[in-house]
Formats: sequence, structure tokens, C-alpha cells
Amino acid sequence: MTRTLRNGPAFSDPSVTVEPIQFKLLKSGSIATAFPAFSDKDLPSSLIDYMHQEFNKNIDAGLTYPHLHRMNRDEFIDYWFHSFCVVALKTDEVVINPEWDDWEDRFLGTFYIKPNYLPRCSHNCNAGFLVNSSQRGQGIGYRLGQVYLSWAPLLGYTYSVFNLVFVTNVGSWKIWDKLAFDRIGYLPKAAVLKGYKQPVDAIMFGKDLTNVEPALLADLHV
Repeated sequence: MTRTLRNGPAFSDPSVTVEPIQFKLLKSGSIATAFPAFSDKDLPSSLIDYMHQEFNKNIDAGLTYPHLHRMNRDEFIDYWFHSFCVVALKTDEVVINPEWDDWEDRFLGTFYIKPNYLPRCSHNCNAGFLVNSSQRGQGIGYRLGQVYLSWAPLLGYTYSVFNLVFVTNVGSWKIWDKLAFDRIGYLPKAAVLKGYKQPVDAIMFGKDLTNVEPALLADLHV
């Protein structure tokens, strides 16, 4: 799939080729496919509705994202599809069937990639990850992290920055440690999260995308 990347790194060629990646789920061995989306028009409307619903569940939980209020559909699209998005589906197909609507079972997770800073620093990217609440416990987050390391460099990014990984989000920071991200910063009392009497600290993670260790991706492809 060749598209022009919107709102990507300012000093890279915006014309990129990204093909779907197929992989096995770590727990079940089921085949899954990661699909690139250069805009919301690349995905079925019903899938975006489901993703929107799942994201608002995370906002309501108040534990992983810094947002306080739910987003409406348009706000979600502006946020999640600002530049480039990936969706992982439980399928061995390499094209999304527009007639699919069984997203609770088929949709595994998603993430976006976009610049972390303004244009002169836009080669440093940021990402946000979301795993289907009905599909947890299958190692999906780790697989999404591997796909991220595979595709972010293709989009012209040279460094990754995750600004706020809350110390209470153990599942997240364990993934980034396992994928050899560096802990480049620490923000004391960064977030007021639900269920915690005191503000929670956050870790900043960084990784050089120009030299991703091949061993980290060795088991990704089917």
C-alpha cells in the first residue's frame, strides 16, 4: 500500500510503502494481521465506531491516558487518525472485508504514530496504544509494539518518545523494557488517576529507530 503520509516528519519523503504484517498471537497461536491506515477512510465505519467506544472506556477508567473527558466521534478521529494508524485484526486475510462487523472478537488492538514535537523536531515520533478490552491476555500489546518498531522507521521517524507511561501501568512499561527502550526521564506526581489518593509518577521512554535490534522482531512474522 503506497500513500502520502499526512502530518508526518517534516524532513522526510512523505511517500511511503507499508504492507500488512501477519503474525501469531503469543498465547493462542491464532493468525492476526496488522493493517496500516493513512486516514479514517481506510477502515470500515463500524470498526472506527468500535475503536471509539474502546478508547472512551479507557478514558472512563482513568488509569492509562491523561484525558479527563470522553471524546465524541469526530474528536476521536482527529486524535487517532491525525497522521497514521495501525489496526490489528484476528484474520489471515490481507485485505479488510467491508462486510465484517464482529469487532468484539475480530478487533485486537490499534495504535497511532505521529510527531511528538513541532516540525523541526518532527522526526521524533510518539504513539498511543489500545488493546480491545475483550481480547486482553494474549500478548497483543507486545505484538503491537513490534509492529510499531517495524513501521515507524518506514514513515521517516528516527527516534521514538513516549512521554507518559504511568508507573502503575505495569503491563505497558514491561513491554517497553522488553523491547529495549531506554528510560530517558521520570516525572514525579505526573497524573491524578482514578483510585489513587496521591498523584502517580510517570516514566519517559525513548528508542533509536535507526538501529532497531533484529532480534526484537525475529519472531514477529508468520
